[in-house]
Amino acid sequence: MGEKVKTTIVVDRDLWSKFKARLLEEGVDEVSGVIEELIKEELMLGIDSALVRLIENELIQVVEPVKPSTKTSAEEVVRELRESRY
Repeated sequence: MGEKVKTTIVVDRDLWSKFKARLLEEGVDEVSGVIEELIKEELMLGIDSALVRLIENELIQVVEPVKPSTKTSAEEVVRELRESRY
């Protein structure tokens, strides 16, 4: 991303203790990296490259329209829904 910055945050002591305990249970010893990942997720940074990786090997299929087996009328349905509001 860029250069690192040292910062200070104020967090409830019990919440912080539980957070650090969970990280220790999971074998994580660097809290900064976890918080940085949480911030990236919150800001959705890198979502475009992650999506590209997900669909790299997917086949794009052509969707062809299908005729309905029963008669439908969107106009009538919308009119009926609008009239029911009054």
